[in-house]
Amino acid sequence: MIRAVAAFAVALLSLLPLIWMVATSFKPPLEYVSTSISLLPQEPTLAHYRALAAAGLWRQGLNSTVVAIGTVALALLTALPAAYGLVRLQLPKRLDLLFLGFVLVIKLAPPIALAIPLYQLLRAIGLIDSLAGLIIVNQIYALPFAIWMLLGFVRDVPVAFEEAAMMDGAGFLRRMRDIVMPLLMPGLIATGVFVAIMSWNEFLFALLFVQTPSNFTLPAYIATLINEDETLWGRLAAIGLLASLPVLASVGLVRKGLLRDIATDQH
Repeated sequence: MIRAVAAFAVALLSLLPLIWMVATSFKPPLEYVSTSISLLPQEPTLAHYRALAAAGLWRQGLNSTVVAIGTVALALLTALPAAYGLVRLQLPKRLDLLFLGFVLVIKLAPPIALAIPLYQLLRAIGLIDSLAGLIIVNQIYALPFAIWMLLGFVRDVPVAFEEAAMMDGAGFLRRMRDIVMPLLMPGLIATGVFVAIMSWNEFLFALLFVQTPSNFTLPAYIATLINEDETLWGRLAAIGLLASLPVLASVGLVRKGLLRDIATDQH
């Protein structure tokens, strides 16, 4: 009983910021700037959501979706051959540890340190202020992470399966299509979800490399709601809730799919 109560309390505390954000998105300005603390809105309103709809929020949502899908597609297309080669080919031992170290170095490096060379690169190829440019620069973080994550999944594919297919005359492409890819599908889905979340939440590159408001992603648009005159807390809460829903939905769907695949494999 005590454990159940403690678990409930921890879950409630963890969900409190989300509950507060949802409640704030329905509060009129006089309520969320009031000195009195009230979780539930006294006079619920949809004004913040209407303001976001009138501002054309769907465009920024579409931009974020395009960038996330493009980042995932490019990362997986390049990370899968790299991870497969590191595991299957006769390369120096423990080379995967170098990738782990590379991922950690990239994650620890301040993004602003990469901003100037990336800006010069995008300007040289004419992709400044474009979604394609964001997809390319997102690979700085997405690609090393995807390679490192796929290494473990590729190792779990038994070499004996491929050797048996080779004895039956199956070529490389057929082995990849009929054996490797079906076994790697849960890993590809999991990697794709993590990369998509990273891209969906990326802010600094979107802020630095995109100047046209119609090309803003959701994080870059959120920054426009905070200025020197005021902070639009109601709209911030509303857009925060709307931006979280696709991530929560995709994680839930992928979780069900992964559990189903694992159960199928065990049988």
